[in-house]
Amino acid sequence: MHKIYCLNKISKIGLSVLPKKDYEISDSLDDVKAVLVRSADMHQMELPESLLAVARAGAGVNNIPLEPLAKKGVVVFNTPGANANAVSELIVAGMLLASRDIYGGMNWVKANQEDSEINKTTEKAKSQFGGTELLNKSIGIIGLGAIGLRLAQICAALGMKVYGTKRNLESLNAMKDQLPQNMILVKTKEEIYKKCDFISLNLPFSAESKHMINKETIQMMKDGAIILNFARDGLVNENDVLEAIHAGKVRTYVTDFPNANNAKQDHFIVIPHLGASSEEAEDNCASMAALQIKDFIENGNIKNSVNFPDINAGPKQSKSRLIILYEASNPQFDIMSKIAETQSHVKSFIHQEKNGYGCAIMDCESDIDQITLDAIFNLKEVIKIREIES
Repeated sequence: MHKIYCLNKISKIGLSVLPKKDYEISDSLDDVKAVLVRSADMHQMELPESLLAVARAGAGVNNIPLEPLAKKGVVVFNTPGANANAVSELIVAGMLLASRDIYGGMNWVKANQEDSEINKTTEKAKSQFGGTELLNKSIGIIGLGAIGLRLAQICAALGMKVYGTKRNLESLNAMKDQLPQNMILVKTKEEIYKKCDFISLNLPFSAESKHMINKETIQMMKDGAIILNFARDGLVNENDVLEAIHAGKVRTYVTDFPNANNAKQDHFIVIPHLGASSEEAEDNCASMAALQIKDFIENGNIKNSVNFPDINAGPKQSKSRLIILYEASNPQFDIMSKIAETQSHVKSFIHQEKNGYGCAIMDCESDIDQITLDAIFNLKEVIKIREIES
C-alpha cells in the first residue's frame, strides 16, 4: 500500500485516479511515498526518508525546495497546462474590469442602494464608469507557455491585436497550429512595452524577472497602459506602478496576488488569487499530479518534473525494473550502462539528464542480484536506487 499525503485540500475527483487497493490518503507524513501540494510552503518542512515524489497541483513551484529535494532523490512534479484555461479566462475578466470600470460602477450602485430613484440617477452617473472596449486594442503577452498561448487565442477571438514573446521563440515552431493566425511574435519585451495597450505577464519568477516592471520599463509604455499580473507577485515593483498611475502614465494595475501594500490601494484591482481556483482547474491539476505520481511509483517514469529529467520506459513489463537517480556532474551513465551490459538478464537500459541531475531505468528479466545493486549504488554520484519488482 502506497501512502500519499495531501498538504492542501486536493480535489476528490483528482484523487479518485489512485486505485484504493494500492493507494492510501494518509493523515500524517509517516512513511509516505508522495506528497500532493498546492500553495503550502514546504521549505522548512521535515520530510520522511520514504518520500519518493512531490507533485504540485499547479504550475508554480516557488513553495517547494527543489534543489534540496533533488539532492535527496525526491522527484518534484508540476502540472503545466492543467489550469491554463481558468487563468486565461480570469485575465480576460481583469482586462474587462480595468477597461470598463465595472468594479467602480458596482461600488457606486452599492453606495446608492437606498436611493429610491436609483434607476433615474444611474443614467446621470453611469458615464464616469463607461470605459473602453477590447475590440481593436493591442495586448502584449510576455511568456507563451500554456496560459500565454490560451490567452492569445481568446484575445484574438475578441478582435484584439496580439503580440507575444518568450525567451526561446524557436520553441514555438512545433506549436504553430496553436498560435492565432495574425499573432505578431517579437524578440524583446521592450517591443511589447512600446506597442501595447495591455501588457500581460505570464512567466516564472526568478532573479532575472524580479521587478521586471519598474520605473524604467514603465517609461517605455504607451500612456494609459494596463498591466496584468496573474503570474507571480514579485514580477512588479508596485510602488513604481502606483507612482505611474498617479502621474497618468499607467491606467490600471490588475493583479491576482494580494499583499499588505496593494490591498490598501484604491488605484489597483486586486483579485484574491483566483486564477487556478475554478472547479475544473482544481480537478485537472489534481488528476494530472496524481497520475504522474502513480506512473513514477509503479513504473519509474517521470513526466513534467522540475528538478529531474523526463524519462519514459513505458509500463513495467519485465520481472524487475531499477530506477537510478544521480548527479550528472560526471558521466555516471557510462559506468552504469557498462554494468548493465555485463548482466545477461538486462533487457534494456535508458537514461536522461537535465540541469545537473539524471535518471536511468534498467529493465531486467529476473530479480537484480545484490552485487549489481551494490555496484551501482556505490558509484559516487548515485543519489537513490529503487527496485520495482513484479
